[in-house]
Amino acid sequence: MPALLDILKSSSAYYGGNAAFIEDLYERFLQDPNSVPEDWRHHFNLLKPSSSSEVAHRPIQAHFLRLARERPLAGRSSQACLSPAAAEQQAAVLRLINGYRVRGHQNANLDPLQLRDPEYVPDLDPAFLQLDNIGDEVIFNTGSLAAPERLPFRKIIDLLQRVYCGSIGAEYMHMTDTVQKRWIQERIENLSNQSSIQIDDKLWLLTLLTAAEGIEKYLHSRYVGQKRFSLEGGESLIPLLDELIQHAGNNGIGEMVIGMAHRGRLNVLTNILGKPPQEIFAEFEGRVEANLQRRSGDVKYHMGFSTDIDTPGGIVHVALGFNPSHLEIINPVIEGSVRARQRRRGDLTGEQVLPVLIHGDSAFAGQGVVMETLNLSQTRGFTTGGTIHIIINNQIGFTTSNPLDTRSTTYCTDVAKMVQAPIFHVNGDDPEAVLFVTRLALDFRFRFNKDVLIDMVCYRRHGHNEADEPSVTQPEMYKKIRRHPTVRARYAEHLIADSVISPEQAQAMVENYRSSLEQGRVVSRPVICALKNIFHVDWHPFGKTDWDHPTKTHISPECFGNLSGQLLRIPGDFELHPRLEKIWAERRRMASGDQLVDWGFGETLAYASLLTEGCPVRLSGQDVGRGTFFHRHAALHNQVNGEPYIPLQNLQENQANFLVTDSLLSEEAVLGYEYGYASAEPNALTLWEAQFGDFANGAQVVIDQFISSAGEKWGLMCGLVMLLPHGYEGQGAEHSSARLERYLQLCANHNIQVCVPTTPAQVFHMLRRQILRPLRRPLIVLTPKSLLRHRLATSPIQAFTEGCFEPVIGEADKLNPNEVKRIVMCSGKVYYELLEARHTRSLGDVAIVRIEQLYPFPLEYFNKAIAPFPQARDLIWCQEEPQNQGAWDQIKHRFRTHLQAGKRLYYVGRETAAAPAVGYRPQHIKQQETLIDEALSGRINPDMNQRSLSNLG
Repeated sequence: MPALLDILKSSSAYYGGNAAFIEDLYERFLQDPNSVPEDWRHHFNLLKPSSSSEVAHRPIQAHFLRLARERPLAGRSSQACLSPAAAEQQAAVLRLINGYRVRGHQNANLDPLQLRDPEYVPDLDPAFLQLDNIGDEVIFNTGSLAAPERLPFRKIIDLLQRVYCGSIGAEYMHMTDTVQKRWIQERIENLSNQSSIQIDDKLWLLTLLTAAEGIEKYLHSRYVGQKRFSLEGGESLIPLLDELIQHAGNNGIGEMVIGMAHRGRLNVLTNILGKPPQEIFAEFEGRVEANLQRRSGDVKYHMGFSTDIDTPGGIVHVALGFNPSHLEIINPVIEGSVRARQRRRGDLTGEQVLPVLIHGDSAFAGQGVVMETLNLSQTRGFTTGGTIHIIINNQIGFTTSNPLDTRSTTYCTDVAKMVQAPIFHVNGDDPEAVLFVTRLALDFRFRFNKDVLIDMVCYRRHGHNEADEPSVTQPEMYKKIRRHPTVRARYAEHLIADSVISPEQAQAMVENYRSSLEQGRVVSRPVICALKNIFHVDWHPFGKTDWDHPTKTHISPECFGNLSGQLLRIPGDFELHPRLEKIWAERRRMASGDQLVDWGFGETLAYASLLTEGCPVRLSGQDVGRGTFFHRHAALHNQVNGEPYIPLQNLQENQANFLVTDSLLSEEAVLGYEYGYASAEPNALTLWEAQFGDFANGAQVVIDQFISSAGEKWGLMCGLVMLLPHGYEGQGAEHSSARLERYLQLCANHNIQVCVPTTPAQVFHMLRRQILRPLRRPLIVLTPKSLLRHRLATSPIQAFTEGCFEPVIGEADKLNPNEVKRIVMCSGKVYYELLEARHTRSLGDVAIVRIEQLYPFPLEYFNKAIAPFPQARDLIWCQEEPQNQGAWDQIKHRFRTHLQAGKRLYYVGRETAAAPAVGYRPQHIKQQETLIDEALSGRINPDMNQRSLSNLG
C-alpha cells in the first residue's frame, strides 16, 4: 500500500481514478478508521475538521489542496501547478457530484401529480458550494463520475440533473459496500443505458399499457360498483412485471414466486399470468365450479394462480401466492415457498428461483412483518438470494390517509435501508424509466444476491375500492387525478409525436384488446400448457387419506441401535461442555437400555429415523439448536473453538438434509416463512418451535389466515408442525399457556391436528406419522417444559420398536374395574401430578385417561379407554388452565354427545380468569394442589359447574 500511495502522490490529485480512490477510502475511514490501511489512516488523521461545525467531508478538500500544491497537474509541465483557488473549486465540484448521488432523489421528478413542490436541497445548489460564479465552459475533472474524465461545468450539471433528478431517484449512498455503490453508479450515470429502448420495445410497451388500462375499463363498465381494487394510475406495473419475467428468464431463472395484496391483482392475473378472462368474469358473476363448492372459497382478489411463460432463456414457471387481507403477511410466506423450491432444485444461491414481492406504500411503511421479513433476507437459514420488492406507491393509505399520517420517514421505503438495499424511485407515468429500473434492479440482485426495491410512484384513480368516494377526504388530489391523462394516453401521445405510431394504430390496439376480452381469449403472452416440469410437486397423493390411515411408525431394534450410536458419536477432537458430557453419558445408557429414554433423545431419534429414510427435516425457532429448556442439543459447540457439530447431519452418507437454525427474534415472519416452506414441500418434515407457547401470539395472523384456514379457503395443503411449550410451573402469565383454546376454536372440517403428547415415544411416533402418513394437515403440538426431565415422562426402547401413536392412552395401572367410581380425563403435564397424587393417597377408585389428540377428536379410542370401567358414574375433565381457557369449552361437547346414559360430566380446574396464570408462585402452588385434590376426591366446585354439570341419564 505505501507504494500505491507514492504512485498516487506522484500523479495528479485530480486524475479520475485517484479522486475516486481517495474519496472512497476517506468515506470508509469516517465510518470505521480501522477499515483502511495504517498509512492511509495516519494520512487521514491529519485531515480532521478544525471545528465541530465543519462538515465531515471538508478535510478532503484540504487534502486536494495540499496535493495540488505539492504535485504537478497531469498533462502539464512540471512547473505548472493548480492554484489553490482552482483546487478549491475542483474539490467543490467533487462535493457537488457526491451531493447529487446522496440527495439528488429529493429533487427528482417522481410524482405524476406534482402534489408537492420540490424541496430546497443545499447540497445540489452550486451557490451553496460557492460555484455560482463559475463559467459554464470552465473544465473540471469529473472524479468517479461515469463520464469523460474532464467536462465543462455546465455539462457536469446537466448530466447530474438528467441522471439523479429526472424520472428516476436513486437511493444507494446509504450502502457501505463500495463495490455495490460503484456498480450502481456506472449503470445509472451512463445515460446511454437509459436511452437504449428500441422501437419494437416501445410498441410492445404501449401494447402492455393498453392491456393494463383495457381490463380495468372493461370490468368497470361490465360490473358496475363491484370491488376490484383496480390498477388504474399504476398501469406501468404490467410492463414492469413482463420485463421482469423476460429478463429473469434470460438470466437463468426457472421459477418466479410473486406475492402481492389486492391492488392490481386481477390485472396481473389476466395480463401477465394468462388467467382466462371467462374465469375472472365467472368470479364477478358468482359462478362457482362444482369442485369448489365443498370449500368456503375466497374473494376473487385474494386468489392465487400459476402458469408457465416462455422467455429468451427458457420457460419460467410463475406462481402468484394466495393472499389474505392482512396485506404484507404474504411476504414471509413467499420467501419460505421460494426457499423450498430452491432446495428442491439444489439452487443454493438463488440463481434459479426468484421471489418478487409487490407492496402498497402505506402497508410497506406501516406493517412490522415487512421489517421482520427484510431482517430474514441475509440470515443463513432463511436467505433466498435476494428479493425484488415493487412498491405500488399510490401516495395515499387505505381510504383517506395522507402520507404525513402513514409514516414518520421521508419515503415509505426507508425501512429497507436497514439491510442496505438499494432503492430506485421511479415516476410511474414514465414507463420507459420503469423498464430501465426493472432491468437495473434485477441485474443488481443477480450480481450481489441482495434485496432491491423499485418504488413506482403513481396514484389511484378511484378510491380504496371502486365503491369509495375519495374526493370526500382528498379533494385536491382527486381534482388533479380527474384532469390527469392516463399512463397509456400519455405514452401513446409521446409515440405519436415521435412518429413511432399513428393515432389510428394506437386506437386499434384499444379495440383489439377489448375484442379479445369479449371473445374470452387469453390476452397475456402465450402461456405454455401441459408442460412436464421435473421440479413440479404432485400434491394429489396427500389429500385422499383419512386421519386413521394405518401408518407404520415404529423402527426395528437394529435401527434403534444404529441411530443411537450415530447420534452419540462425537469427533475425537471435539470438546463437549461438561454439562453435555453428563447428558451424553445418560443418553448412552438410554441407548443400551440401562435407562429409560427421555424426551430430548426420543425427539432426536424421530428426526434421525426420518433422515435415514430419505425425508428431509427443517427445524427453526429461537434457541431450537440447543432447545430453550436445554433438552434437544441438536447442535453442539466445541468448547475449544466454538465450531458447531450437528450429529443429525452426520448419520450416514446418503441421508436426507437436516437443517436446524436458530431464528431471529420474530414469531410472525419466521412462522410465516415456515408455513410457506411446508406449503411448497410436502416431502419434508418442517417444524417451528416457539420459545414459549404463549409467544405464538405474535404470529396469530399466520395461524388464522393461513395455517387454520388456507385449506378451506384456497384448497391448499400443508404439513407444518408447530411445537408450543406449555405447562403451569408457576412462571407467570406469559410463560405458562400456549393458548390451547385458540387452536381448538379454529378446528373444523378436519383442518388441523392438535396433540398433547406425554411421553417420548408418543412424540416419536407422532412426528413420524406426520410425514409417513399420506396426509398433509398442520400439526399443533403442545410440548412440555418440566416434563422434559421428569422421571415418569420416559419410555422404554420397546415403545420405539413397537406400536404407534396413541390418540388416547387409557389407565396405565392395574386397577380393579369394578371399584373405579370416577374417571379423570386430562391432557399433558397435569396427568403426572394426578398420577403421583393418586399413588401417594393409594386411591383405587379413580382411573386416569389421557387425551393425547384433542382434534380430530378420537371418539373410538376414547370409548375404548373408558369401556373397562362400567361402574364409573362420574367423568371429570381436569385441566390446569382457567375454565374459560384450555380445552374445556372446546371439548366438553365431545363428551356430552357420546357419553352413556347415567354418566355425569364435571369440570375441575382454575376459575375463569383474564390472564392465563398467576404470577405469584405460592398462589400457583395452592391452585394446583386444589385442582388435583378436587379431581381425585370428587369434591367438585359447584360454582364452576353450574353450567357444566349435566346428568345425561
